[in-house]
Amino acid sequence: MDKPEHELRASALSCRRGHRELFAGLSFSLRAGQWLHVRGANGAGKTSLLRLLTGLARPQSGRIEWNGVELARAGEAYRASLAYFGHGHGVKDDLSALENLRLGAAIDGRALDRATAVGALARVGLRGREDLPMRVLSQGQRRRALLAQVISRGARLWILDEPFAALDVSGVDMVCALVGEHLQRGGSAVLTSHQPIALAGGQSVELAL
Repeated sequence: MDKPEHELRASALSCRRGHRELFAGLSFSLRAGQWLHVRGANGAGKTSLLRLLTGLARPQSGRIEWNGVELARAGEAYRASLAYFGHGHGVKDDLSALENLRLGAAIDGRALDRATAVGALARVGLRGREDLPMRVLSQGQRRRALLAQVISRGARLWILDEPFAALDVSGVDMVCALVGEHLQRGGSAVLTSHQPIALAGGQSVELAL
């Protein structure tokens, strides 16, 4: 079965924070099976770039397209194709990891049965902690719960901002395995990280800010 084709394209992007220009003239193309590693020092604009790519912010100049359509016009078609993993926890502390996962799916308009949700949480190392309130989980476990939302969404494009933060060595290996499997299924990914990334499968694209 052929893998679905898609393309995220950025052309001559520039971004400012206050009076400071973070980057300018930035261009790249990302297709199915490819992943983009965004590198740079703190404050270089990595998170700002990811916010542009998710449509949460707009560039000072330049253009971002999904399958040839500018993000502002791609609308729901782009949002349905995207899974974003950011710095904010984005979970409700009084709900369990399982409840948060199923609530997120319901907000997206997706049905997610308990067995599938439990399987996703087990895949990210939260077996046995599915029903614990989020407030009692460690920072690393909370981030694992967010990763479960990413893998259960069925999105073609993953945008992951510092996905290794607060994770131990086994957690880093787990993230690399998940992204590698996603690429092999024909997905694509954008990752920011201060450390080298070793993925099995997929074609890497490097971008330094």
